[in-house]
Amino acid sequence: MSNPVDNIPYGKHSVDDDDVAAVVDVLQNHFLTQGSIVPQFEKALATYTGAKYATAVNSATSGLHVACLTLGVGQGDRVWTSPISFVASANCALYCGASIDFVDIDSDTRNISIAALERKLAIANKANLLPKVIVVVHFSGLSCQMQEIAALCQQYNVRIIEDAAHGLGGRYQHHKIGSCEYADLAVLSFHPVKSITSAEGGAVMTNNEVLFERSKLFAKHGVTRDPNQMQGLSDGPWYYQQVELGYNYRLSDLHAALGLSQLNKLDGFIEKRQILAQRYHDLLKHLPITLPSMENADTSAWHVYMVELKAHNRSVIYDALIERGIGVNVHYIPIHLQPYFKKLGFSEGDFPNAENYYQNALTLPLFPSLTADEQDRVVQALNEVLA
Repeated sequence: MSNPVDNIPYGKHSVDDDDVAAVVDVLQNHFLTQGSIVPQFEKALATYTGAKYATAVNSATSGLHVACLTLGVGQGDRVWTSPISFVASANCALYCGASIDFVDIDSDTRNISIAALERKLAIANKANLLPKVIVVVHFSGLSCQMQEIAALCQQYNVRIIEDAAHGLGGRYQHHKIGSCEYADLAVLSFHPVKSITSAEGGAVMTNNEVLFERSKLFAKHGVTRDPNQMQGLSDGPWYYQQVELGYNYRLSDLHAALGLSQLNKLDGFIEKRQILAQRYHDLLKHLPITLPSMENADTSAWHVYMVELKAHNRSVIYDALIERGIGVNVHYIPIHLQPYFKKLGFSEGDFPNAENYYQNALTLPLFPSLTADEQDRVVQALNEVLA
């Protein structure tokens, strides 16, 4: 059995002295919640991604909820997403009272299949059951085929939210993921194992000023101090009005300070992830496993490195790697197979590509500070257990 000290986790944040100093500075010299740092972070995110506007929130889950609210998702509406994602990608629709459905994945990219989406939209159109919104998930940091998705959605007047929780730092065509070049809104995540961290946090990106103003309202209690959004006249500089039913999804200055410091290192983090992914590919290609596609590998944010077993029992391999101190994981259990979603009417066989992928999927350790020696340990362990 391995020594826990020597365990290699599947993901790990990288925090340095500059990050610590930025947080301490807020603790000692600034407002902790609503000061000047959150607006600085929002501006920096917009500048980095190329989007016009950013609304910082306390998690990507909150951001997805805000994005759905901003697009007016409500009772009687339908939202589609990928079955291979964390449950938040689907829950955001349910929070709004809408129904949820899924589009099967492409077996190579593990993103939404364009062919499956095209078929499903055509069928839904004939049945008058089109979705109001589709939440596209950039799984593992590889962008979906956004230009094709946008063309299909425009044909049927479907709005687009990018779940870019895995994607910050990656690119699509000549645009940074999060630029909203082909989407109404994009949601970022700053969870500790993501591209950068603010401990907990997220952001809603858009190029539409009206959507930006609405997203701010829904993230901040539905309350505004902007006279242009109020009914009647203001009573004075202290005055505010609640004009929507919003939520307390604000990010604090404390979290934003960490995120802002981390953003300065993002490109370096992504470069390290890309180098490690290529090294995995070179070292593992002789094994009886399916490796992730390396097409467009230099544009992926490489949030996770997923392999699929070909001829081994996943549970046996998982346990053997854990015993050797290799912190493997699985991303993800198809959402429609979760008990809650089965109660909504979903069942096994609904999305076969997603289910086939899950049966053999295994997440290997990948994070910027993973050393060559540690990666060699992962590779050696895989050679041993797959022999």
